[in-house]
Amino acid sequence: MKKVKLNMILHWVVFFPIILPLCMVFGAVQGALQMAERVINQFLSDVAPSVK
Repeated sequence: MKKVKLNMILHWVVFFPIILPLCMVFGAVQGALQMAERVINQFLSDVAPSVK
């Protein structure tokens, strides 16, 4: 049977509530930036004059 590492459990209990919201915020910001980049690229491809 494995020995339970109480120190690691304590680290997870303390830092998980801090890490989880940071990851969620970072993911939301990253997704918003990617979507804005897609919208801008689509706008530029629709508006820019096409070369014939």
